[in-house]
Amino acid sequence: MTTGNTYIVGDIQGCADGLNALLDKINFDRATDRLFAVGDLVARGEDSLATVKLLMGLGDRFHAVLGNHDLHLLAVTQGIRKVKKSDRMDNLLNASDLPDIIEWLRQFPLAYQIDENHVMVHAGLYPLWSVPTLLSLSDEVSQVLKGDDWVTMLNNMYGNSPTRWKKSLKGKDRARFIINACTRMRFLMPDQSLDFDAKGSPMDSPSNLIPWYQCPNNQLQRNEKVVFGHWAALNGKTRNDQFIGLDTGYVWGQTMTALHLESGKRISVSA
Repeated sequence: MTTGNTYIVGDIQGCADGLNALLDKINFDRATDRLFAVGDLVARGEDSLATVKLLMGLGDRFHAVLGNHDLHLLAVTQGIRKVKKSDRMDNLLNASDLPDIIEWLRQFPLAYQIDENHVMVHAGLYPLWSVPTLLSLSDEVSQVLKGDDWVTMLNNMYGNSPTRWKKSLKGKDRARFIINACTRMRFLMPDQSLDFDAKGSPMDSPSNLIPWYQCPNNQLQRNEKVVFGHWAALNGKTRNDQFIGLDTGYVWGQTMTALHLESGKRISVSA
């Protein structure tokens, strides 16, 4: 397979028009280029169904990790949760090929190694984990999500506890922590427990809370970069080039951003 350019796009959130505009701006070549997405493919935007159709149409040229909205969509389709009006996913939920869409989404992991230097995950890298640990824990969840017991796991994923990681965690508590760290994490307490209340920018948040990417991680190698989304209030700014934030808030009227992996350049379109 011929490989051209590699792009990673931030949170799309059902904004099909923005995604099309961004692909046009980067002159995306469906025959040779590859597109990766940091999760939250659906919800809140004007057309989640068109977004999914476009991405599915890219075949093996596209790969993603799951975000909290993607997992929530799966839960809604199984009657575990009710869709919110703000999700704006009626056309997707009423699609005739919804079963195919569900199967397609279930194949994506929580974390994915793009190349030897870049790993992507929706929310971030929990500071007590190395990149290999992140990928291994993602695999644990993926094996269940792809298997027969996937609905049970989705049913058990809702909740904020446990907030601290222990290797000894088992069962639904272990899976819930892995999912929360990979798809919902923003701030940590000084004891490295997850905080789910603060969602704004670090400048506007309680002083005792620490953005996950500012917590020391002795297991992260110098050549490793973590590409993530989820946190629109950062507007892509982490002040550390090992942590690349790509959620720049298109669905909130800001921009949609793609990272060109080969050059490190960011390309954006305005809402």
